[in-house]
Amino acid sequence: MDVKFSVSAKSETPSRVVVKARNFTMYVDEPPQLGGDDKGANPVEYLLAALAGCINVVGHLVAKEMNIRLDELSIDIEGTLNPARLQGRSFQERAGYKQINVNIKVKSNASEDLLTKWLKSVEDRCPVSDNIENPTPLKFHLSRI
Repeated sequence: MDVKFSVSAKSETPSRVVVKARNFTMYVDEPPQLGGDDKGANPVEYLLAALAGCINVVGHLVAKEMNIRLDELSIDIEGTLNPARLQGRSFQERAGYKQINVNIKVKSNASEDLLTKWLKSVEDRCPVSDNIENPTPLKFHLSRI
């Protein structure tokens, strides 16, 4: 059974958008060096945050299924991109991240072998990492207000 998720966004400034997701409001903005007011994380930071959130949820779900006790779980994610395409200065490289590195630290009584199996399952089952790693059809539609 498919489940739909959606957000609605409205531009507040050229660099900031307010996003509504269910009962939540998020501000997406750029830091001053990229023309923003720093009122929220920027879009590519939200992408990394979404990945961290997904790894957390799936990690705990899989740990429960595998009878692994997770006493602590921390997730550090770093991505590298070249802003030249975004800024219209060069079209030699893609606009998105070239590489995303995920560093997961756990405190657990599980063996290394079991944690390796756990991680493989988390990687396989995380919808956000799946969307980052695999092409997802994206359709844009334009209408007048």
